This record gives sequence, structure tokens and C-alpha cells, in this order.
Amino acid sequence: MAVHVWIWLVFLPLTDAVWPLPQKITYSSHSYLVSPRLFRFQYARESASQPGCSVLDLAFVRYFRITFPGSSVTDSDQKYSPSHVDALQVITADSDCDGYPILESSEDYMLEINEGISTLSADTVWGALRGLETFSQLVYRTDDGSYYINKSSIVDFPRFHHRGLLLDTSRHYLPLKAIFETLDAMAYNKFNVFHWHIVDDPSFPYESYTFPDLSRKGAYHPQTHVYTFHDVMKVIEYGRLWGIRVIPEFDTPGHTASWGKGQPDLLTPCYRKTEPSGKYGPVNPIMNSTYSFMTQIFKEVSTVFPDSFIHLGGDEVDFTCWKSNPDIQNFMKQQGFGTDYRKLESFYIEKLLDIVSRYGKNYIVWQEVFDNKVKVKPDTVIHVWKGTSSQYNVSLANITGAGLKALLSAPWYLNVISYGQDWRNAYEVEPIHFNGTAKQKKLVIGGEACMWGEYVDTTNLTPRLWPRAGAVAERLWSHASVRNVSDAYIRLSEFRCQLLRRGIRAQPLFTGYCDHEYERD
Repeated sequence: MAVHVWIWLVFLPLTDAVWPLPQKITYSSHSYLVSPRLFRFQYARESASQPGCSVLDLAFVRYFRITFPGSSVTDSDQKYSPSHVDALQVITADSDCDGYPILESSEDYMLEINEGISTLSADTVWGALRGLETFSQLVYRTDDGSYYINKSSIVDFPRFHHRGLLLDTSRHYLPLKAIFETLDAMAYNKFNVFHWHIVDDPSFPYESYTFPDLSRKGAYHPQTHVYTFHDVMKVIEYGRLWGIRVIPEFDTPGHTASWGKGQPDLLTPCYRKTEPSGKYGPVNPIMNSTYSFMTQIFKEVSTVFPDSFIHLGGDEVDFTCWKSNPDIQNFMKQQGFGTDYRKLESFYIEKLLDIVSRYGKNYIVWQEVFDNKVKVKPDTVIHVWKGTSSQYNVSLANITGAGLKALLSAPWYLNVISYGQDWRNAYEVEPIHFNGTAKQKKLVIGGEACMWGEYVDTTNLTPRLWPRAGAVAERLWSHASVRNVSDAYIRLSEFRCQLLRRGIRAQPLFTGYCDHEYERD
């Protein structure tokens, strides 16, 4: 499944559509009964994955419950249709059931729905997970309580490898239950990256075993509002079982006020004229102790988080405090930086990138690192978050023109809300609509929806995210030609009802109702 050239052809009743829309789907009006009493997921004899595969064994259990929620179908269900789908057999070419998904992991799958035994084929267990999600959405329940699925043929794969969602757990602490629920909904939408913006200025909830004072003194509460080592392991494993990578972000040198509470001398003392003001600014980039600390903390982070990428931030560095500090002024003169504090920022970032590289990690940074001309390694990923469409398209053109990979988030800040159907704005974005060569556009590896936490906690996280984030999910998964907003509205409204049936408190797109409302048993 390495090369894909398809004629876009869809025969699909909108009310039964899959979200996000597959690359190629042929859908028949011929239906088969699917009896929860008889149906089973099973491994095909020729599958590389077999019973004992943790990812698929658990997925079979989950998806049976998702596909047949609270069912109590009796023998009488068989009289409604002589044709049945009694099993979905899964075939994978790769048996890596205990590993972690990576950027290059195949998520391709083929799904054939036929009478008797249907077949799901995939290169990897991660592709099989995506196919199981599609299968679960194809099964529908009639008014008499019976379950059916239509004869179908699907060939599917993602348009972009990196399809992420950022959660901010510093500005408001999100308990594990909220994170797990978000990972569930991400999998239903075929997102595959959880960007965990775990710490920031307001609080440091990550409980470091190397520097325990960071959370003891920097978290909102050192017992109730922290993520222990075991908590982090639970999130990583939960994500793995859904085929979701967990990429942590430890943003420096700015956004570090909470770091300084538990790590003396890390932050820059600010001055008022010739005297310290008592306030502190970004990380102090001229101290050897700073780099000793960063070496140790990122050694720990690299050990705890198995993904090959770490997000290192690098955005919104306020130079005011650096400019006020006489020691930094003298350092600037010694280094020949003049009064260009972007050079000082570059000095720090380059040292940090060298540190992280020692641990075999790749890194993602916010676009200021590129804008400020920091020397980065060729495999660096630049995360674009600033500007209008014309501005971020220029940024994408410049970044990819320099031969660097890019991620797009600028148009997908879902924490920003407005009256009306603002999901449409997210849906109409085209990630590679910039002036550049085909080679440049291949360097855009995907994008992320962002949910920053200034005004978001567990009370409004889920309805603010869903189904709006689904607009981003389809843009990053489906073919570029899938752009009809009217069609998407009908399908997304139906998918929103599916989310409600699965216990996700997704807000309505507009007026109307779902057969199963969230509060109904």
C-alpha cells in the first residue's frame, strides 16, 4: 500500500457516512443483519497478529461495546434478514503489537463488508485500529433494535501522517479522566497525536523524579494537581492502545514562571534601573547551571516519553527582562550580539537542541525559532501558529523552502469561539495552499488543533472540542477534494449523534436533535 492513485468515487448515503470520509468507498443498498449475539471480531489465520496481541485484543473488546451499545437482541432478530455478517476477520502484515506508533507508521487499511465473514486488512495494528473505527460507524440500528450494515468496499489511508490535538494542562489542570475521554474522542476522529502542553507559566504539574521541587512548589497543589510518573505512564499506554502518540511539550526559555518556583537561579532576575525589581523573566541563558539543569531534566523527559519527538516550544520570549539585567548586557557585549536579543535567544535554543539531540530525540519548535534564524538541524519540525491565512501560508512557504518540515495550527485554535458555526472556518482550511513546489508541500507533515486552557477546564473542555475538532480531523485525513461544507454539515451532525451515543458530550452544530441525547439512559 505504498503508492496510492485513486479515482475519487463515492456512492454513500449521507446519513450513514463515515467521519472522516475515507479515500475510496463503494457503498451498496444491500444490507446484512449483524447480531450482537452471534457476531465476533477474529484474527484471520494468515494474519501476522494473533491472539495475545495487546493492541487488537483490547480493541476487539472496546469496539464490540461501541458497535453494540447496551444491546439485548434475541433470536427473533434473525427473521428480519436472511443475510448476516457474523464476523470481521482482521489481517495485519506486521505483528508489532507491543511497540508504539511513530510518525512513519502506516495507517492504511482495506475493509470489505460481505455476507458471512467480512475482512479488514492492514499493514499494521495501527491501520487495523482505524479500520475498526470505520466498521463501528458503518453499523446502524433500526427502530426495532436490530443492527445492520450495508455491503461496502473501502480503501483508506490518511492524507497527512501527523494529525494532532494539543491540550494545555498548566493553565487549568485536567484530571486523567478528562484526558482519557479526549483520547477516546480523538481515536473516533482518527487523530493520532496527543500534543501534551503539560507545563507553562501558571503551573508545573509534571512530577519530576529528578527535580521534585518543580511540582512541589510550581503546581497549583503538590498532591491533587500533579501528574505522577504512573499517571504519565497511564496516559502513554492509553494512547498507545488507541494508536495515538504522546508528544510532551516543555516550552522554554519563555513560559517558565512556574519552573522558577522550584529551581533557584533558573530564571533571569529583572532590574529596575540598577536594582533588582524582585521579578523574574525567561530562563537565564548565560548561566552554566541552566544548561546543567536542562541536561538533567531532558534526560528524564527523554526516558519517560517513548516517542521520538519532544516539543521544545521557543515561542513568545519577552526580551524586556533580559534587556534590564546588567549581567546579560555584559554577556551580549562579550559575544558580539550588540543589542539583538534574538541572537541571545538563538544562543540558548541552539544549546538546548544540542542537549536534546544527545538523547536520540527529534524536536518540534514553534515558528519563532525559525523566524529568529536559529540554526536548527535538518530534521527539525517547525510548528506554525501565527497569523491570518495569507501570513501562515507565507510562513509555510519559507519554512519548506528552507527544506524543513512543518506543522500547521494557526487556523485551528479551537479555544477561540464565536457565535455560529465556526467549525466551517476550520473545515475550509487547505494546509498546502501556499506558493511552493510539490517537494515543498510534501514537507508539511500535518497539523494540530489546539485547545489552550486560559478559559477551559473539565466543565467545558469536551463540548468546546467536539465536534468542532472533527472538522480538523477530516481535513487532515480525507482527500483534498472533500470540501463540500453542506455535505460535511449533514455528515458531521450525524457523527455528533454517534459521539453522544458513545458518551462524548459534543455540542450541537445547529438546531435539531439526536435519537440518543447525552442525558438519556
